[in-house]
Amino acid sequence: MSLLKVFSRFTSSAAKPLPHSPRGYQSILSHLPFSTAATTSTPLGLAPTKPGKEKPRVVVLGTGWAGCRLMKGIDTSLYDVVCISPRNHMVFTPLLASTCVGTLEFRSVAEPVARIQPAISSAPGSYFYLARCKSIDSDSHTVFCETVTDGNGEDTLEPWSFKVAYDKLVIAAGAEALTFGIRGVKEHAIFLREVHHAQEIRRKLLLNLMLSDVPGISEEEKRRLLHCVVVGGGPTGVEFSGELSDFIIKDVRERYTHVKDYIRVTLIEANEILSSFDVRLRQYATKQLTKSGVRLVRGIVKDVQPQTLILDDGTEVPYGLLVWSTGVGPSPFVGSLQFPKSPGGRIGVDEHLRVPSAQDVFSVGDCCGFLESTGKPALPALAQVAERQGKFMAGLLNQIARAGGGHANSSGGIELGAPFHYRHLGSMATVGRYKALVDLRQSKEAKGLSLAGFVSWFVWRSAYLTRVISWRNRFYVAINWLTTLVFGRDISRI
Repeated sequence: MSLLKVFSRFTSSAAKPLPHSPRGYQSILSHLPFSTAATTSTPLGLAPTKPGKEKPRVVVLGTGWAGCRLMKGIDTSLYDVVCISPRNHMVFTPLLASTCVGTLEFRSVAEPVARIQPAISSAPGSYFYLARCKSIDSDSHTVFCETVTDGNGEDTLEPWSFKVAYDKLVIAAGAEALTFGIRGVKEHAIFLREVHHAQEIRRKLLLNLMLSDVPGISEEEKRRLLHCVVVGGGPTGVEFSGELSDFIIKDVRERYTHVKDYIRVTLIEANEILSSFDVRLRQYATKQLTKSGVRLVRGIVKDVQPQTLILDDGTEVPYGLLVWSTGVGPSPFVGSLQFPKSPGGRIGVDEHLRVPSAQDVFSVGDCCGFLESTGKPALPALAQVAERQGKFMAGLLNQIARAGGGHANSSGGIELGAPFHYRHLGSMATVGRYKALVDLRQSKEAKGLSLAGFVSWFVWRSAYLTRVISWRNRFYVAINWLTTLVFGRDISRI
Protein backbone atom coordinates (compact mmCIF):
# COMPACT_ATOMS: atom_id res chain seq x y z
CA MET A 1 0.00 0.00 0.00
CA SER A 2 2.82 2.41 0.86
CA LEU A 3 4.44 1.68 -2.53
CA LEU A 4 1.22 2.51 -4.41
CA LYS A 5 0.91 5.72 -2.40
CA VAL A 6 4.41 6.73 -3.38
CA PHE A 7 3.83 6.06 -7.10
CA SER A 8 0.53 7.94 -7.02
CA ARG A 9 2.24 10.85 -5.30
CA PHE A 10 4.74 11.17 -8.14
CA THR A 11 2.41 10.34 -11.06
CA SER A 12 -0.13 12.92 -9.89
CA SER A 13 2.24 15.60 -11.18
CA ALA A 14 2.20 14.28 -14.74
CA ALA A 15 2.86 17.71 -16.18
CA LYS A 16 6.22 17.81 -14.49
CA PRO A 17 8.96 15.82 -16.26
CA LEU A 18 10.96 13.35 -14.22
CA PRO A 19 14.23 14.79 -12.98
CA HIS A 20 17.29 14.00 -15.09
CA SER A 21 19.89 14.49 -12.39
CA PRO A 22 21.06 11.64 -10.17
CA ARG A 23 19.82 13.65 -7.17
CA GLY A 24 16.33 13.70 -8.67
CA TYR A 25 16.23 9.94 -9.16
CA GLN A 26 17.62 9.48 -5.70
CA SER A 27 14.77 11.53 -4.20
CA ILE A 28 12.26 9.19 -5.87
CA LEU A 29 14.07 6.01 -4.85
CA SER A 30 14.19 7.28 -1.29
CA HIS A 31 10.47 6.49 -1.00
CA LEU A 32 10.73 2.95 -2.35
CA PRO A 33 10.87 0.06 0.15
CA PHE A 34 13.83 -1.69 -1.46
CA SER A 35 17.38 -2.19 -0.27
CA THR A 36 18.69 0.30 -2.85
CA ALA A 37 19.45 2.63 0.03
CA ALA A 38 21.74 0.06 1.58
CA THR A 39 24.15 0.42 -1.35
CA THR A 40 24.62 4.15 -0.92
CA SER A 41 26.83 5.81 1.61
CA THR A 42 24.15 8.30 2.64
CA PRO A 43 20.79 6.86 3.80
CA LEU A 44 17.83 7.83 1.64
CA GLY A 45 14.48 8.81 3.11
CA LEU A 46 11.80 11.48 3.48
CA ALA A 47 12.97 15.03 2.88
CA PRO A 48 11.90 18.00 5.03
CA THR A 49 8.42 19.37 4.38
CA LYS A 50 7.89 22.68 2.58
CA PRO A 51 5.99 25.28 4.62
CA GLY A 52 3.03 26.65 2.69
CA LYS A 53 3.01 23.70 0.27
CA GLU A 54 2.93 20.63 2.52
CA LYS A 55 1.46 19.79 5.87
CA PRO A 56 3.93 19.56 8.76
CA ARG A 57 5.10 16.03 9.58
CA VAL A 58 4.84 14.38 12.99
CA VAL A 59 7.14 11.39 13.45
CA VAL A 60 6.11 8.97 16.20
CA LEU A 61 8.64 6.43 17.46
CA GLY A 62 6.78 3.47 18.94
CA THR A 63 3.39 1.74 18.93
CA GLY A 64 2.75 1.32 22.65
CA TRP A 65 -0.02 2.82 24.74
CA ALA A 66 1.32 6.38 24.51
CA GLY A 67 2.24 6.37 20.82
CA CYS A 68 -1.03 4.80 19.69
CA ARG A 69 -3.18 7.07 21.84
CA LEU A 70 -1.31 10.02 20.33
CA MET A 71 -1.89 8.79 16.78
CA LYS A 72 -5.56 8.18 17.52
CA GLY A 73 -6.03 11.77 18.67
CA ILE A 74 -3.82 13.63 16.19
CA ASP A 75 -5.68 15.75 13.64
CA THR A 76 -4.56 14.43 10.24
CA SER A 77 -5.99 17.49 8.51
CA LEU A 78 -3.22 19.43 10.25
CA TYR A 79 -0.36 16.91 10.12
CA ASP A 80 1.11 14.10 8.09
CA VAL A 81 1.86 11.23 10.46
CA VAL A 82 4.84 8.89 10.11
CA CYS A 83 5.05 6.05 12.60
CA ILE A 84 8.29 4.10 13.00
CA SER A 85 8.23 0.93 15.09
CA PRO A 86 9.47 -2.68 15.01
CA ARG A 87 5.87 -3.89 15.38
CA ASN A 88 2.77 -2.86 13.43
CA HIS A 89 0.28 -3.30 16.26
CA MET A 90 -0.48 -2.21 19.80
CA VAL A 91 -0.66 -4.81 22.57
CA PHE A 92 -3.42 -4.58 25.17
CA THR A 93 -1.04 -5.62 27.94
CA PRO A 94 -3.55 -6.00 30.84
CA LEU A 95 -4.97 -9.10 29.13
CA LEU A 96 -1.71 -10.50 27.79
CA ALA A 97 -1.32 -13.02 30.63
CA SER A 98 -4.66 -14.58 29.66
CA THR A 99 -3.32 -15.50 26.21
CA CYS A 100 -0.50 -17.62 27.68
CA VAL A 101 -2.88 -20.36 28.81
CA GLY A 102 -5.55 -20.11 26.09
CA THR A 103 -8.14 -18.05 27.97
CA LEU A 104 -7.86 -15.52 25.12
CA GLU A 105 -6.44 -15.84 21.64
CA PHE A 106 -3.47 -13.70 20.68
CA ARG A 107 -5.29 -11.60 18.09
CA SER A 108 -7.73 -10.49 20.79
CA VAL A 109 -5.04 -8.36 22.46
CA ALA A 110 -3.33 -7.03 19.31
CA GLU A 111 -4.73 -3.95 17.54
CA PRO A 112 -3.21 -3.06 14.12
CA VAL A 113 -1.86 0.48 14.00
CA ALA A 114 -3.66 1.08 10.70
CA ARG A 115 -6.99 0.62 12.50
CA ILE A 116 -6.00 3.05 15.22
CA GLN A 117 -4.94 5.72 12.70
CA PRO A 118 -6.16 4.87 9.16
CA ALA A 119 -4.26 7.81 7.66
CA ILE A 120 -0.93 6.00 7.82
CA SER A 121 -2.16 3.47 5.26
CA SER A 122 -4.26 5.73 3.06
CA ALA A 123 -3.30 9.40 3.24
CA PRO A 124 -0.53 10.74 0.98
CA GLY A 125 2.42 11.81 3.10
CA SER A 126 1.53 9.54 6.03
CA TYR A 127 3.31 6.20 6.44
CA PHE A 128 4.09 3.33 8.75
CA TYR A 129 7.67 2.03 8.61
CA LEU A 130 8.60 -1.33 10.13
CA ALA A 131 11.95 -0.24 11.48
CA ARG A 132 13.95 0.79 14.53
CA CYS A 133 15.24 4.27 15.14
CA LYS A 134 19.01 4.11 15.60
CA SER A 135 19.80 7.77 16.29
CA ILE A 136 18.33 11.28 16.32
CA ASP A 137 19.86 14.50 15.02
CA SER A 138 17.78 17.20 16.69
CA ASP A 139 19.76 19.99 15.02
CA SER A 140 18.78 18.88 11.51
CA HIS A 141 15.38 17.51 12.63
CA THR A 142 16.18 14.04 11.32
CA VAL A 143 15.83 10.48 12.63
CA PHE A 144 18.03 7.68 11.29
CA CYS A 145 16.44 4.25 11.10
CA GLU A 146 17.10 0.65 10.13
CA THR A 147 14.50 -1.76 8.79
CA VAL A 148 13.35 -4.83 10.73
CA THR A 149 13.52 -8.17 8.92
CA ASP A 150 12.39 -11.56 10.20
CA GLY A 151 14.53 -14.60 10.83
CA ASN A 152 18.20 -15.39 10.53
CA GLY A 153 18.18 -17.69 7.52
CA GLU A 154 19.99 -17.29 4.22
CA ASP A 155 16.87 -15.98 2.50
CA THR A 156 16.35 -13.21 5.04
CA LEU A 157 16.60 -9.70 3.67
CA GLU A 158 19.53 -7.67 4.85
CA PRO A 159 18.32 -4.61 6.80
CA TRP A 160 18.96 -1.23 5.22
CA SER A 161 19.12 2.28 6.58
CA PHE A 162 17.03 5.33 5.82
CA LYS A 163 16.30 8.71 7.36
CA VAL A 164 13.16 10.73 7.96
CA ALA A 165 12.99 14.48 8.45
CA TYR A 166 10.46 15.68 10.99
CA ASP A 167 8.74 18.87 12.02
CA LYS A 168 7.64 17.43 15.35
CA LEU A 169 9.14 14.30 16.90
CA VAL A 170 7.45 12.28 19.64
CA ILE A 171 9.58 9.58 21.26
CA ALA A 172 7.29 6.86 22.60
CA ALA A 173 9.79 4.01 22.49
CA GLY A 174 8.68 2.37 25.74
CA ALA A 175 10.93 0.50 28.15
CA GLU A 176 12.41 -2.96 28.49
CA ALA A 177 12.26 -5.60 31.21
CA LEU A 178 14.70 -5.12 34.07
CA THR A 179 17.16 -7.96 34.67
CA PHE A 180 19.27 -6.18 37.32
CA GLY A 181 22.38 -7.52 35.62
CA ILE A 182 21.63 -11.07 36.80
CA ARG A 183 23.51 -13.59 34.70
CA GLY A 184 21.42 -15.93 32.55
CA VAL A 185 18.11 -14.06 32.69
CA LYS A 186 18.05 -12.96 29.05
CA GLU A 187 19.23 -16.37 27.86
CA HIS A 188 16.89 -18.64 29.86
CA ALA A 189 13.89 -16.64 31.11
CA ILE A 190 10.87 -15.48 29.11
CA PHE A 191 9.53 -11.98 29.61
CA LEU A 192 5.84 -11.11 29.34
CA ARG A 193 5.60 -7.84 27.43
CA GLU A 194 4.85 -8.75 23.81
CA VAL A 195 2.55 -11.15 21.98
CA HIS A 196 5.51 -13.26 20.88
CA HIS A 197 6.49 -13.66 24.55
CA ALA A 198 3.01 -15.01 25.33
CA GLN A 199 3.25 -17.34 22.33
CA GLU A 200 6.62 -18.63 23.52
CA ILE A 201 5.29 -19.23 27.05
CA ARG A 202 2.27 -21.10 25.73
CA ARG A 203 4.33 -23.32 23.43
CA LYS A 204 6.87 -24.06 26.17
CA LEU A 205 4.18 -24.87 28.74
CA LEU A 206 2.31 -27.25 26.43
CA LEU A 207 5.55 -28.84 25.23
CA ASN A 208 6.59 -29.60 28.81
CA LEU A 209 3.16 -31.06 29.58
CA MET A 210 3.36 -33.41 26.60
CA LEU A 211 7.01 -34.41 27.09
CA SER A 212 6.39 -35.26 30.74
CA ASP A 213 3.94 -37.98 29.64
CA VAL A 214 6.39 -39.72 27.31
CA PRO A 215 7.79 -43.11 28.49
CA GLY A 216 11.38 -43.13 29.72
CA ILE A 217 11.39 -39.82 31.60
CA SER A 218 12.54 -39.95 35.21
CA GLU A 219 10.42 -38.76 38.14
CA GLU A 220 12.92 -36.00 38.91
CA GLU A 221 12.95 -34.72 35.33
CA LYS A 222 9.16 -34.86 35.17
CA ARG A 223 8.89 -32.68 38.28
CA ARG A 224 11.40 -30.21 36.83
CA LEU A 225 9.63 -29.94 33.48
CA LEU A 226 6.31 -29.27 35.19
CA HIS A 227 7.64 -26.69 37.62
CA CYS A 228 6.60 -23.21 36.46
CA VAL A 229 8.50 -20.41 38.20
CA VAL A 230 7.41 -16.77 38.07
CA VAL A 231 9.89 -14.13 39.28
CA GLY A 232 8.29 -10.83 40.28
CA GLY A 233 5.24 -10.24 42.46
CA GLY A 234 3.82 -7.22 40.68
CA PRO A 235 0.42 -7.21 38.92
CA THR A 236 1.77 -9.01 35.84
CA GLY A 237 3.45 -11.79 37.83
CA VAL A 238 0.45 -12.25 40.12
CA GLU A 239 -2.05 -12.28 37.25
CA PHE A 240 0.00 -14.79 35.28
CA SER A 241 0.31 -17.02 38.37
CA GLY A 242 -3.46 -16.80 38.86
CA GLU A 243 -4.17 -17.66 35.23
CA LEU A 244 -1.71 -20.54 35.39
CA SER A 245 -3.27 -21.96 38.56
CA ASP A 246 -6.73 -21.74 36.95
CA PHE A 247 -5.38 -23.58 33.90
CA ILE A 248 -3.98 -26.33 36.12
CA ILE A 249 -7.14 -26.72 38.19
CA LYS A 250 -9.65 -26.62 35.34
CA ASP A 251 -7.81 -28.00 32.30
CA VAL A 252 -4.60 -29.85 33.17
CA ARG A 253 -6.28 -32.09 35.75
CA GLU A 254 -8.92 -33.02 33.17
CA ARG A 255 -6.80 -33.39 30.03
CA TYR A 256 -3.40 -34.37 31.42
CA THR A 257 -4.51 -36.69 34.21
CA HIS A 258 -1.30 -38.74 34.10
CA VAL A 259 0.85 -35.76 35.18
CA LYS A 260 -1.65 -33.62 37.09
CA ASP A 261 0.02 -34.31 40.44
CA TYR A 262 3.44 -33.13 39.23
CA ILE A 263 2.71 -29.65 37.93
CA ARG A 264 3.49 -26.79 40.34
CA VAL A 265 3.65 -22.99 40.28
CA THR A 266 6.14 -20.97 42.37
CA LEU A 267 6.04 -17.17 42.64
CA ILE A 268 9.31 -15.59 43.83
CA GLU A 269 9.30 -12.01 45.14
CA ALA A 270 12.04 -10.10 47.01
CA ASN A 271 9.57 -8.18 49.21
CA GLU A 272 5.78 -8.35 49.25
CA ILE A 273 3.54 -9.14 46.32
CA LEU A 274 1.48 -6.27 44.92
CA SER A 275 3.37 -3.76 47.06
CA SER A 276 1.41 -0.80 45.62
CA PHE A 277 -1.94 -2.24 46.75
CA ASP A 278 -3.72 -1.84 50.07
CA VAL A 279 -2.44 -4.12 52.86
CA ARG A 280 -5.79 -5.88 53.14
CA LEU A 281 -5.79 -6.62 49.41
CA ARG A 282 -2.24 -7.96 49.56
CA GLN A 283 -3.24 -10.35 52.32
CA TYR A 284 -6.29 -11.46 50.35
CA ALA A 285 -4.15 -12.08 47.24
CA THR A 286 -1.65 -14.14 49.26
CA LYS A 287 -4.46 -16.25 50.70
CA GLN A 288 -6.12 -16.86 47.31
CA LEU A 289 -2.91 -17.72 45.50
CA THR A 290 -1.91 -20.16 48.24
CA LYS A 291 -5.36 -21.74 48.13
CA SER A 292 -4.96 -22.16 44.35
CA GLY A 293 -1.72 -24.07 44.84
CA VAL A 294 0.75 -21.27 44.09
CA ARG A 295 3.82 -21.50 46.33
CA LEU A 296 5.04 -18.06 47.44
CA VAL A 297 8.77 -17.71 48.07
CA ARG A 298 10.48 -14.60 49.38
CA GLY A 299 13.98 -14.31 47.99
CA ILE A 300 16.32 -12.66 45.52
CA VAL A 301 17.51 -14.46 42.40
CA LYS A 302 21.29 -14.40 42.10
CA ASP A 303 21.91 -16.60 39.08
CA VAL A 304 19.88 -18.27 36.33
CA GLN A 305 21.15 -21.47 34.76
CA PRO A 306 19.58 -23.48 31.90
CA GLN A 307 17.43 -25.63 34.20
CA THR A 308 17.95 -24.13 37.65
CA LEU A 309 17.92 -20.72 39.31
CA ILE A 310 19.81 -19.90 42.49
CA LEU A 311 18.49 -17.67 45.27
CA ASP A 312 20.51 -15.41 47.55
CA ASP A 313 20.42 -17.97 50.36
CA GLY A 314 21.92 -20.65 48.11
CA THR A 315 18.65 -22.46 47.43
CA GLU A 316 18.52 -24.11 44.02
CA VAL A 317 15.15 -24.05 42.28
CA PRO A 318 14.80 -26.35 39.23
CA TYR A 319 12.32 -25.18 36.62
CA GLY A 320 10.84 -26.15 33.29
CA LEU A 321 9.33 -22.73 32.54
CA LEU A 322 10.74 -19.46 33.89
CA VAL A 323 8.75 -16.23 33.44
CA TRP A 324 10.49 -12.98 34.42
CA SER A 325 8.32 -10.04 35.47
CA THR A 326 10.31 -7.68 37.70
CA GLY A 327 9.42 -4.29 36.27
CA VAL A 328 10.84 -2.17 33.45
CA GLY A 329 13.66 0.28 32.88
CA PRO A 330 15.17 2.42 30.11
CA SER A 331 16.11 0.64 26.89
CA PRO A 332 19.61 0.86 25.36
CA PHE A 333 18.16 3.15 22.66
CA VAL A 334 16.89 5.61 25.27
CA GLY A 335 20.22 5.44 27.07
CA SER A 336 22.09 6.23 23.85
CA LEU A 337 20.21 9.47 23.19
CA GLN A 338 22.10 12.64 24.03
CA PHE A 339 19.23 14.22 25.92
CA PRO A 340 19.10 15.12 29.62
CA LYS A 341 17.84 12.21 31.69
CA SER A 342 15.40 12.09 34.57
CA PRO A 343 16.18 10.18 37.78
CA GLY A 344 16.20 6.54 36.73
CA GLY A 345 17.73 7.16 33.30
CA ARG A 346 14.60 7.97 31.30
CA ILE A 347 14.36 10.88 28.84
CA GLY A 348 13.91 14.08 30.82
CA VAL A 349 10.85 16.18 30.00
CA ASP A 350 9.26 19.36 31.33
CA GLU A 351 5.66 19.93 32.44
CA HIS A 352 4.43 19.87 28.83
CA LEU A 353 6.35 16.65 28.02
CA ARG A 354 8.88 18.56 25.90
CA VAL A 355 12.56 17.66 25.79
CA PRO A 356 13.96 21.07 26.85
CA SER A 357 17.33 20.70 25.14
CA ALA A 358 15.88 19.92 21.69
CA GLN A 359 13.51 22.05 19.64
CA ASP A 360 10.31 20.25 18.49
CA VAL A 361 11.11 17.02 20.37
CA PHE A 362 8.64 15.50 22.83
CA SER A 363 8.54 12.24 24.76
CA VAL A 364 5.66 10.23 26.23
CA GLY A 365 5.16 6.87 27.92
CA ASP A 366 7.53 4.63 29.83
CA CYS A 367 10.63 6.07 28.13
CA CYS A 368 10.26 9.53 29.72
CA GLY A 369 10.24 11.06 33.17
CA PHE A 370 10.06 14.53 34.65
CA LEU A 371 13.34 16.37 35.13
CA GLU A 372 14.28 17.16 38.71
CA SER A 373 14.00 20.88 37.92
CA THR A 374 10.23 20.51 37.43
CA GLY A 375 9.73 19.41 41.02
CA LYS A 376 7.26 16.75 39.89
CA PRO A 377 7.43 13.19 41.23
CA ALA A 378 8.34 10.24 39.02
CA LEU A 379 5.29 8.61 37.46
CA PRO A 380 4.88 4.81 37.51
CA ALA A 381 5.35 2.83 34.31
CA LEU A 382 1.65 2.07 33.90
CA ALA A 383 -0.59 1.82 30.85
CA GLN A 384 -2.94 4.48 32.19
CA VAL A 385 -0.05 6.94 32.59
CA ALA A 386 1.13 6.35 29.03
CA GLU A 387 -2.38 6.58 27.60
CA ARG A 388 -3.04 9.84 29.41
CA GLN A 389 0.25 11.30 28.17
CA GLY A 390 -0.54 10.26 24.60
CA LYS A 391 -3.93 11.95 24.77
CA PHE A 392 -2.37 15.11 26.22
CA MET A 393 0.31 15.17 23.51
CA ALA A 394 -2.26 14.82 20.70
CA GLY A 395 -4.15 17.84 22.04
CA LEU A 396 -0.94 19.83 22.48
CA LEU A 397 0.30 19.16 18.94
CA ASN A 398 -3.12 19.98 17.47
CA GLN A 399 -3.12 23.25 19.41
CA ILE A 400 0.37 24.13 18.18
CA ALA A 401 -0.58 23.45 14.54
CA ARG A 402 -3.74 25.55 14.76
CA ALA A 403 -1.64 28.41 16.12
CA GLY A 404 0.64 28.20 13.08
CA GLY A 405 3.55 26.42 14.74
CA GLY A 406 3.32 23.01 13.10
CA HIS A 407 6.45 23.25 10.97
CA ALA A 408 9.96 22.91 12.32
CA ASN A 409 11.33 25.78 14.41
CA SER A 410 8.07 27.75 14.19
CA SER A 411 6.41 27.14 17.55
CA GLY A 412 8.35 29.66 19.60
CA GLY A 413 6.16 31.98 21.65
CA ILE A 414 2.99 29.89 21.26
CA GLU A 415 0.94 29.59 24.44
CA LEU A 416 0.82 25.90 25.37
CA GLY A 417 -1.91 26.01 27.99
CA ALA A 418 -2.10 23.89 31.13
CA PRO A 419 0.75 21.44 31.80
CA PHE A 420 0.29 17.69 31.98
CA HIS A 421 -1.29 16.49 35.20
CA TYR A 422 -1.74 12.83 36.12
CA ARG A 423 -4.49 11.63 38.43
CA HIS A 424 -4.33 7.97 39.34
CA LEU A 425 -7.61 6.15 38.71
CA GLY A 426 -6.77 3.03 40.72
CA SER A 427 -5.27 -0.42 40.22
CA MET A 428 -6.75 -3.82 39.44
CA ALA A 429 -5.40 -7.36 39.36
CA THR A 430 -6.96 -10.81 39.05
CA VAL A 431 -5.75 -13.67 41.25
CA GLY A 432 -7.65 -16.53 39.58
CA ARG A 433 -10.69 -18.58 40.61
CA TYR A 434 -13.03 -15.71 39.61
CA LYS A 435 -11.43 -13.44 42.21
CA ALA A 436 -9.78 -10.06 41.70
CA LEU A 437 -8.60 -6.95 43.52
CA VAL A 438 -9.73 -3.37 42.90
CA ASP A 439 -7.83 -0.57 44.64
CA LEU A 440 -9.31 2.87 43.90
CA ARG A 441 -6.93 4.89 46.09
CA GLN A 442 -5.07 7.67 44.29
CA SER A 443 -1.81 6.80 46.07
CA LYS A 444 -0.40 4.36 48.61
CA GLU A 445 -0.87 6.88 51.41
CA ALA A 446 -4.37 8.04 50.42
CA LYS A 447 -7.65 6.57 51.57
CA GLY A 448 -10.15 5.14 49.16
CA LEU A 449 -12.37 2.24 48.17
CA SER A 450 -10.79 -1.22 48.06
CA LEU A 451 -12.64 -4.33 46.90
CA ALA A 452 -11.76 -8.02 46.69
CA GLY A 453 -13.60 -11.13 45.56
CA PHE A 454 -16.07 -12.05 42.83
CA VAL A 455 -17.56 -8.55 42.53
CA SER A 456 -14.05 -7.17 41.97
CA TRP A 457 -13.45 -9.83 39.33
CA PHE A 458 -16.61 -8.74 37.51
CA VAL A 459 -15.50 -5.08 37.73
CA TRP A 460 -12.05 -6.08 36.45
CA ARG A 461 -13.42 -7.86 33.42
CA SER A 462 -16.00 -5.17 32.65
CA ALA A 463 -13.44 -2.37 32.91
CA TYR A 464 -10.91 -4.02 30.62
CA LEU A 465 -13.56 -5.07 28.10
CA THR A 466 -14.58 -1.43 27.72
CA ARG A 467 -10.92 -0.29 27.50
CA VAL A 468 -10.08 -2.60 24.60
CA ILE A 469 -9.50 -0.19 21.74
CA SER A 470 -11.77 -1.43 18.93
CA TRP A 471 -15.21 -2.98 18.80
CA ARG A 472 -13.69 -5.81 16.78
CA ASN A 473 -11.34 -6.77 19.61
CA ARG A 474 -14.05 -6.29 22.24
CA PHE A 475 -16.10 -8.83 20.33
CA TYR A 476 -13.09 -11.19 20.15
CA VAL A 477 -12.44 -10.90 23.90
CA ALA A 478 -16.09 -11.46 24.84
CA ILE A 479 -16.40 -14.50 22.56
CA ASN A 480 -13.09 -15.94 23.86
CA TRP A 481 -14.26 -15.60 27.46
CA LEU A 482 -17.57 -17.27 26.63
CA THR A 483 -15.89 -20.08 24.69
CA THR A 484 -13.45 -20.74 27.54
CA LEU A 485 -16.29 -20.81 30.07
CA VAL A 486 -18.32 -23.34 28.04
CA PHE A 487 -15.65 -25.51 26.38
CA GLY A 488 -12.50 -24.89 28.40
CA ARG A 489 -9.18 -23.48 27.24
CA ASP A 490 -7.60 -24.30 23.89
CA ILE A 491 -4.59 -26.56 24.51
CA SER A 492 -3.44 -26.87 20.89
CA ARG A 493 0.30 -26.32 20.47
CA ILE A 494 0.47 -24.39 17.20
